Amino acid sequence: MPTSSISTPIEREVSGMAVVSHREPSFEEEVPFLAQVASRVQETSPTPRILPRGRSQIHRFEVINLPEIPKQSDINRRLYVSHFLSTWNSRVFEFGAVLFLARIFPGTLLPSSVYALVRAASAICFAPLVGRYVDQRDRLKVVRISIVGQRGAVILSCLGFWALATDILGIPGFRPLLIAMLVLLACVEKLGSIMNIIAIERDWVVVVAETSQCGLEVLNSQMRRIDLVCKLVGPLAVALVDGYSTTIAIAAVLGMDASSVLIEYFAIARVYYMVPALQARSAVGNNTDKISSAVSEVPSIWRLGTFCVAQTRSFYKAISSYIRDTVFLPSMALCLLYFTVLSFSGQMVTYLLSVGLSSAQIGVLRTLSTAVELSATWLAPTAMNRVGPLRGGLWFINWQITCLVGAFGFFWVMRTPSVAAFGLVIGVIASRVGLWGFDLCVQIIIQEGVDADSRGSFSSLEASFQNFFELCSYATTIAFFRPEQFQYPAAISAVAVLVAGGLYAKFVRDNRGHLIHLSKCIEGKGSARQRKRRQRGDASMHELP
Repeated sequence: MPTSSISTPIEREVSGMAVVSHREPSFEEEVPFLAQVASRVQETSPTPRILPRGRSQIHRFEVINLPEIPKQSDINRRLYVSHFLSTWNSRVFEFGAVLFLARIFPGTLLPSSVYALVRAASAICFAPLVGRYVDQRDRLKVVRISIVGQRGAVILSCLGFWALATDILGIPGFRPLLIAMLVLLACVEKLGSIMNIIAIERDWVVVVAETSQCGLEVLNSQMRRIDLVCKLVGPLAVALVDGYSTTIAIAAVLGMDASSVLIEYFAIARVYYMVPALQARSAVGNNTDKISSAVSEVPSIWRLGTFCVAQTRSFYKAISSYIRDTVFLPSMALCLLYFTVLSFSGQMVTYLLSVGLSSAQIGVLRTLSTAVELSATWLAPTAMNRVGPLRGGLWFINWQITCLVGAFGFFWVMRTPSVAAFGLVIGVIASRVGLWGFDLCVQIIIQEGVDADSRGSFSSLEASFQNFFELCSYATTIAFFRPEQFQYPAAISAVAVLVAGGLYAKFVRDNRGHLIHLSKCIEGKGSARQRKRRQRGDASMHELP
């Protein structure tokens, strides 16, 4: 006798059957990557047994051991931890080194000036080589080398600063040699920092965003937020400790770097193994191997000359490729923004001190500026979601131009130095939203526009130009070194921002064919006139008896 239909949960349990009242989603719908093993499921699934009428049919599948699915939050968290440690240690050491040299050599700016100049020059000269290395080597190996090189240079530098501060050796003529060693270690630290930034921010972030549901705008904004927080808190922390004792500050910097290197080392390795796309490196011609083989074929006397010629040709080729790239104009516009003294760097801080502002007041203004910069990390993704990074960048660069040009005009016209300085500071603070919003928009454009095989080379050349224009900004204050001449470096900075805006406007016009929707503006004006006419017509009709 055929069994009747099961109608209650109790009878379902007694009969050992499980009937679902709604359609269960398939495995492929629940877990997207199971579509890759669908064929295996079909091959291993037995033919379903047809049960008597009235009973539910149950398909029995063979249990397959599937790989563990890493959560996106775990990947992002480890990426953020690694980036925070790298940025924090870099910011603390960069600011701390200047303080240490100022304490060790009071009354002279020569050691700190040489230190900063050679450090920046090394970035200009050797950043292209770093970029090519990033493009040609395994991603994890590149990042680990940058971590070890950067942390090792900082640890050795702290030992050198401690030896200078305590004068423990007391050997005559040893101090210049120790300073030369510190300058060399500063170059290694700078190149390691550039290598880490290029690899993580321009390559890893793009790959992680492409293989996950997390948007590129979100990842970039969070990474930039970490940068700005470290920029604010790191120098303040080391300055407070240095105010108490320089040797304790040196020991604190050394301890932070030594204790965090392993955490950063293994956190980034975990991200590498959790994202399989990071482990795939396209086959790129190793120019270094070609150069080495070419050099080995000539006599040893001529190897150095051949190597220099090969490196020069390679550098020229990289420059040509950078200029011909489709995103060259926004990249150069971003680089030009480093040609400025209108920021809370050493030049403007020195000027503000000369007009009577106290260190506490400058500290409050710098904190306010950083808070405004942090707001850009939320405003930029919102703008890009609405109008895209292309138009969003145009909005932000125009805002920066408006604020800086207006602030400079007020600064030039006002005769009272304190009032002029106050107006200049307000304009500079307001312009920081445009600066970092434009930075995030251009970063998206470059990340999506540059091929994966040349991201390192492109970003390294961009870093070289950024350091070059930063050196040019220092040159303006060297030429006009008096506080009453600060208006001339400020004018040059305003012109640089205008040129950057012009370059980006040309890029937008080349890609969109226009800058402003004139037709829509005309239609908008026409519709507004029609509405006014209709309103006047309605009013006249109501006035009729």
